[in-house]
Amino acid sequence: MKRVMFVCKKNSRRSQMAEGFARTLGAGKIAVTSAGLEASQVDPITVEVMSEVGIDISQQTSKPLSDFQPEDYDVVISLCGCGVNLPEAWVLREVFQDWQLEDPENQSRETYYRVRDEIKARVAKSIASLE
Repeated sequence: MKRVMFVCKKNSRRSQMAEGFARTLGAGKIAVTSAGLEASQVDPITVEVMSEVGIDISQQTSKPLSDFQPEDYDVVISLCGCGVNLPEAWVLREVFQDWQLEDPENQSRETYYRVRDEIKARVAKSIASLE
């Protein structure tokens, strides 16, 4: 089973969505965690837009990347272009991707929906490529 880390700046929106989709779409296929370069809190609007597609992330928490060890993960996916700020050991995992998705913070709900749907598509494609 591949171990996947989704990382973002604050682990409050994009990486939380990715973790929620990966837990659901990759159940039994991958082990998934998300973290931020710094921890903050999960954005309540993110929780709402995920629940609208049947995924409950209300129990997920924002965690700092420093709580984890890179060697515990096979796949590292940055969602915000923060790959350049990651310690080298994280970038050198078996698979590293930097998706560079727009941050919906302080944007319209439509932006949240668009980012959510793009994350779902990318997560589904990534899971398929790991099988």
